[in-house]
Amino acid sequence: MDAPTTTSADNGTSGGSGEGGWFTPRRQPEPPAGGEQETTEGSRLAALRPVGRPARNGGEAAQKRISPVAKAGPADVGTTEARADTVSASPSDTSTPPQPDSQPRVPEQRSAPSRPASPDAVRVRRTMAEVAPIADKVTSYFYALLFVRHPDLRPLFPAAMDTQRDRLLKALLTAAEHIDNTEVLVAYLQNLGRGHRKYGTRPEHYPAVGECLIGSLSRYASAVWDEETEAAWVRTYTTISQIMIDAAAADELLAPAWWHAEVVSHDLRISDVAVITVRPDQPYPFLAGQYTSLETPWWPRIWRHYSFASAPRSDGLLSFHVKAVPAGWVSNALVHHARPGDIVRLGPPAGSMTVDHTTDSGLLCLGGGTGIAPIKALVEDVAEHGERRPVEVFYGARTDHDLYDIDTMLRLQQIHPWLAVRPIVDEQAHVQLPDAIREYGPWNEFDAYLSGPPGMIRSGVHTLRDIGIPSERIRHDSVEELVAAVD
Repeated sequence: MDAPTTTSADNGTSGGSGEGGWFTPRRQPEPPAGGEQETTEGSRLAALRPVGRPARNGGEAAQKRISPVAKAGPADVGTTEARADTVSASPSDTSTPPQPDSQPRVPEQRSAPSRPASPDAVRVRRTMAEVAPIADKVTSYFYALLFVRHPDLRPLFPAAMDTQRDRLLKALLTAAEHIDNTEVLVAYLQNLGRGHRKYGTRPEHYPAVGECLIGSLSRYASAVWDEETEAAWVRTYTTISQIMIDAAAADELLAPAWWHAEVVSHDLRISDVAVITVRPDQPYPFLAGQYTSLETPWWPRIWRHYSFASAPRSDGLLSFHVKAVPAGWVSNALVHHARPGDIVRLGPPAGSMTVDHTTDSGLLCLGGGTGIAPIKALVEDVAEHGERRPVEVFYGARTDHDLYDIDTMLRLQQIHPWLAVRPIVDEQAHVQLPDAIREYGPWNEFDAYLSGPPGMIRSGVHTLRDIGIPSERIRHDSVEELVAAVD
């Protein structure tokens, strides 16, 4: 697929100030009170592009040690002396044109390696444990260093940096958690490397970020920082940056960095939930159960993840279910201000919460709130493949009012005899969702899919494991939620 023919402000990043940028909104919403509280993708992987800080005895020594174009392969992750542990990307994370990534916001859950942690992993985790209580200082210092030393990189980041600071720590914790689990780590980094194309991230940016990251960590983790620890971080992030660079370069040959899409319909289902349908300016290949990142004209450089609410359609239209969350800039703009004719921008598809059509296993689907959107897409996908495998959907909500898409799901149930839909309303349920899952089992021959609030996913994963469903047969859609569920 050709690169986009349109251009944007900031040399290909997510737009400028909103005036004279890549497009102009029809209406300008007011910022919600309280600021941005939504989960932001933003430039969350800025922290994982690193490589090197000036050596104590000379400013250029460290950078010479860790050029990102030096082919430190994935085998070097979590090693002391770049030993050759075999690393393979998740099969679902390949970038095959024009197919979308089938890798999840969370790579499929895998058990942590049983072997002892590598020396580099020990040092990286020890550093993170040291700085965790003062994470706000560490991240603030990192960004101060970055923007003072490399002011040309400032346009790649959101104007409001508060949420971004939290994202940096979460990204570091995710990498530290999985540093020896190369299958998960590589899939995670490849997905982020591809996704960061839409910010205008280039290979030459990585050394600058790494220099400032390691400079910040060394300052605030001085009690545990020594030459061996610095060397461990240099090795680890040289490899991390190279994985991301390679993934972005491969993806550049296959797909544009972003798609423009026109809003063609806006259906306000309830006061705070809208179903929004858009028409991309170019073909947009994806798989049912995946998600994308979306940027609005009102808040440039702020991207949000939304799951596709249907299987691929012959007319090429894409639908999303959006809930306006308190103090949420992007979600409130989409729900309360977007109208047909407005233009949004889409990142590449991602996620492996997709159906394996080579098996006849049943699907056990748990959807909460707007998490019902990808579950609906999975049902449509099974139907389009002409399969009669059993699909059991548990649709969770706090109140009847929150079952905004129940009529659609019940219509699908009427059409397809293999589909069962069970609404579970917290206010009315005699049993809560985890107990309902146990009651309607057994689920030995089912693959499980979860989508919804983090708390629902955590309890759902715990319940599914407790009733004997193997981790590799449980799929859900957020890296942060994966980390939280595994802890």
